[in-house]
Amino acid sequence: MKIINTEFFAIQRKIVANVTTESWQNVPHVSYMYEPDVTAFFAEYKRLNRNRSGENKITLNTLMLRVIAEGLKAAPIMNSHIEFNRRLVRGRIDTFENIDISMPTILPNGEMMTINLHDFGNKNLDEMTAYINDVRRRAEKTNLAEAMYSVSIDNTLKNLRKGRIFQTIGRIYGANVGNSKAKHLTGRRKKEYEAIPATERLTLDDLKQGTVTVSNIGSTYLGQKGAMALLEIVPPQVCAISVGAVQDKPMVVKDSKGNKDIEARSVLPLCIAFDHRALDFADIVPFMKRLDEIFEDPTVIHSWISDESREADRRKDYLTVVA
Repeated sequence: MKIINTEFFAIQRKIVANVTTESWQNVPHVSYMYEPDVTAFFAEYKRLNRNRSGENKITLNTLMLRVIAEGLKAAPIMNSHIEFNRRLVRGRIDTFENIDISMPTILPNGEMMTINLHDFGNKNLDEMTAYINDVRRRAEKTNLAEAMYSVSIDNTLKNLRKGRIFQTIGRIYGANVGNSKAKHLTGRRKKEYEAIPATERLTLDDLKQGTVTVSNIGSTYLGQKGAMALLEIVPPQVCAISVGAVQDKPMVVKDSKGNKDIEARSVLPLCIAFDHRALDFADIVPFMKRLDEIFEDPTVIHSWISDESREADRRKDYLTVVA
């Protein structure tokens, strides 16, 4: 066979490969496909943006992050980390108050990086939008290789503290020897980069692991017709959620008299993967029930914007009626 190209792992691909390998080796995955009817929800989302433009516009991705955060509030154990020692058959589950969402994000230069969206359970949609816009702004001044190198060093130190000495030695060797040697800044270039204020670039705090992972594969290809059926859970997280693209599908609907008919409806496929060591299917039911409530009565999303935005919407609607 003729090789047409050889590409050695850069540090970002090394981290992804290491994390996903650990996931599939150690985590007993269970996945569930949840396919809600979002016809009314999508129409309400368009109304939410009727007076918005530019950076003030709320993306469907941002709105879904808030929806998922609402679901996690109803099923807080999904927002947890697990510690399990198989040899001693001992374990514990730590459930977190804050919802810090790890989200794989395509940066302006086309590269992929997982960003920690801190405390998205307590932010309104305007705050979430501003946060994500600021991440994109700072990403433009971020050296991806250097940022990922800091993540690699942090992970290596965590392994060392856990007593994984041989694994630590292997990682250090692999990062500094051979064709896959990690490339990072040194000397004057490193000092110049570190002189950039933390408020102007992504730091370890932006990249460290969150409490749960949400992947929006729908945003990468809006015309897709399928759905993700399984995704890896990043240890020690116990849950990962994938959001697909909105698709038209035939569904059975009922009218006010209970009569059934088939209509073309907008469906949003979500994949919920959970660690069976920590969760059973019953544990994710409150999450889905909360999402069902939102999709069935989507007017609630208007309560998720700031008071200032709500008042601005009222003024603009009043002027439109008067005109």
